[in-house]
Amino acid sequence: MEYVRHLYTEEELKTLFKWFDAQVLPDTMQLDNATYIPDVRETLSRLKDQAVLCRENPKMQGCIILLERIKAKLENKKN
Repeated sequence: MEYVRHLYTEEELKTLFKWFDAQVLPDTMQLDNATYIPDVRETLSRLKDQAVLCRENPKMQGCIILLERIKAKLENKKN
């Protein structure tokens, strides 16, 4: 079975970006044991810019994956 990557549509990215815009963000974040984000707002801004440029390239989805991981971490903190 072949793995097919999900490529985000422009609308899906806009929805993801709106979700972040509606959140109260921490200044810093320890995403996992190896990933520390010293400036969450600046990091999100740069990841969003990259996501817009790279969303159609299946080999350049790392920025979107990081956005999803940050979102999941923020959602877990709410619960």
